[in-house]
Amino acid sequence: MGRYVFGGAAMLLGIASLVLRDQLISNWQLAGGLAFIIVTSVAQIAGGASLLFRKTSAAGAVILGAVYLVCTLTFVPGIVAEPKIYASWGNVFYQLALVVGAVAAYALQSPFYSAAVCRGATILLGLCSISYAIEQVEFLARTISLVPRWIPPGGEFWSIATAVAFVLAGIALVIGYRAILASRLLASMLLIFVVAVWVPILIADPAMASNWSEGIETLAIAAVAWAVSDLRKANAGL
Repeated sequence: MGRYVFGGAAMLLGIASLVLRDQLISNWQLAGGLAFIIVTSVAQIAGGASLLFRKTSAAGAVILGAVYLVCTLTFVPGIVAEPKIYASWGNVFYQLALVVGAVAAYALQSPFYSAAVCRGATILLGLCSISYAIEQVEFLARTISLVPRWIPPGGEFWSIATAVAFVLAGIALVIGYRAILASRLLASMLLIFVVAVWVPILIADPAMASNWSEGIETLAIAAVAWAVSDLRKANAGL
């Protein structure tokens, strides 16, 4: 089921990028910025749609993997320019999780998948999860502001609690302890973020490109965690 949600999220990212004419998940700084947006958006739509069908899902995963790897690399110059600022590194981990999703989706539909691929995808997702916790702490004030005020006991509590959850899930995935449970819980938490945080924000301010970027990407990363869980389950018999 994870690959279907991942495919749908990829399509949404592509459509939103085309409509907004914005780099929602990349940082292309070279010439041809609009062409880059159009090409990567169309590729995400095509790749995401292909994931929805068994016969074309492997090809779709390859397309998305290539797109998300390129998007990841567009943030590397930021690390070179400002290596001491963690946000530079954090941007890479957001996109790297999408690469993991494409790998997991491909492995689920291809005889290529093996214990090594499954383990590698799990470890990378774990590292991404730990990175998300670091960013939440680094930008704690903003994280607190995103928590709906009607949810008790308050934004500070949930910002810290979810950061701890990211770390625990990340550690469990990296060391391989109860990895299926950890990835499922991670997916569930991110889906709650989408429903409780990002949907209301998008309704309130649909013109803000960053809202679409963070909202849909959160959905996509939830799908990645779901797909990794599916891969771990399929890999259990190998």
